[in-house]
Amino acid sequence: MIHTKNLTKYYKKHARGILDVSLDIKEGEIFGFIGPNGAGKSTTVRTLLNFIFPTSGSATVAGLDVILDTVNIKKIIGYIPSEINLYGDMTVQAFLDYAANFYENDHRKRQKELIDKLSLDVSRKIGDLSFGNKKKVAIVQALQSHPQVLILDEPTSGLDPLMQNTFFSIIKEEQKRGATIFFSSHILSEVQRICDRVAIIKEGKIIKVEKIDDIMKARAKKIRIKTKEEIQLNDYILKYKRENGYVSFVYTGHINDLFKLLNTVHIDDLTIEEPSLEEIFMHYYTKEEN
Repeated sequence: MIHTKNLTKYYKKHARGILDVSLDIKEGEIFGFIGPNGAGKSTTVRTLLNFIFPTSGSATVAGLDVILDTVNIKKIIGYIPSEINLYGDMTVQAFLDYAANFYENDHRKRQKELIDKLSLDVSRKIGDLSFGNKKKVAIVQALQSHPQVLILDEPTSGLDPLMQNTFFSIIKEEQKRGATIFFSSHILSEVQRICDRVAIIKEGKIIKVEKIDDIMKARAKKIRIKTKEEIQLNDYILKYKRENGYVSFVYTGHINDLFKLLNTVHIDDLTIEEPSLEEIFMHYYTKEEN
């Protein structure tokens, strides 16, 4: 449904955007696109939407060229941007109806369903809303037209945890309906929660495309131990550090081997946590460089 081949974007003065991004996203899947801020996620999204032109390479959505067929592509796409800039003087209801008029299908039933689920007050002016409520408006306008393809750029920013859960349920409903969803985020837990596959991008380049289940199996753990002894280092230990009586490191090997390793030292206290996104990336970056 979404295909890119060697998609590259340089900005002025040869500033790097994305480099040779090649992706194949299947119809009906939720595809995660993850990387730290500045990695090239939004550049990829904006290129797919024809907001910016690529320097080289190509991209299609539903078999349509993103440059030559951009009008037809926009008829089948719903888009939630990371930053929300809407018409502040319009009421929510007026804006949603205005946005729906760009599409041919009847939006009223789906619009009401989404408004109710998101507890959105449509009588208020958009300019008076909090960022979280503006994000709700963006969600409704993107989904009310029954799009074939959803492109989501940091869609949960501004939403409280309860509303995030509601949003994820809505996205799963869209997948069951048959929509293809491109989910760009810097939050690993979100991608793990709802995506079928994920591409990891670093400094504009795709370094890994993986099934979520495989990432979960290979996922690193963040270890913090209170001990006077040193841990025997191996290839699965990253970011080893001793500080204030504690040893900390990221372990990327099998969990049973970790317990064998910990059994070799006297431990006064132990914490095992999910690593940060940067630490997960360190695991993949190290394997890529090797």
